[in-house]
Amino acid sequence: MPFLDLIRTRRSIRSFTPAPVEKETVDRLIEAALRAPSSRSLCPWEFIIVDDPDTIAALARAKPHGAGFLAGAPLAIVVAADPARCDVWIEDAAIATTFIHLAAHDLGLGSCWIQVRLRQHETGESAEAHVRGLLGLPEDRRVLSMVAVGYPAATPKGHPADSLHHDKVFQNRHGTPRQ
Repeated sequence: MPFLDLIRTRRSIRSFTPAPVEKETVDRLIEAALRAPSSRSLCPWEFIIVDDPDTIAALARAKPHGAGFLAGAPLAIVVAADPARCDVWIEDAAIATTFIHLAAHDLGLGSCWIQVRLRQHETGESAEAHVRGLLGLPEDRRVLSMVAVGYPAATPKGHPADSLHHDKVFQNRHGTPRQ
């Protein structure tokens, strides 16, 4: 699919069919993540592929809001990073997460970003610590996000062009409307 059509039709999907995501498709998602740009090619990110339903259900409880739908996904991809490798690990991991989203849509899957970094678990510990403990990540790894992935239960239309925030685009100087 041409790139502009891909981004015009992509939506966050929070409801999935129970069909598992095939290994070959997961391999393609990981290839997309591994091809994401990285500052100075340091690649600080790491990806944990989770297809065990019990582990996915536990990950869905990482924070009180905005993660529960993960329990209905057949696949979760946790995006972590080693901050000692690169000072812009957050940006690198965010780019890789975006690549996962775009690849998922291109492959006929649905996906939704679940923010973990700077979020709290209901116990008061960080959502990162909760995820790190569930997956056995070393203490020096940071968890940026989780991505719920699966075949969409419904396929909403892309956002209409008139909903785009063109008022946030300026020409040559902030505040000068684009011509």
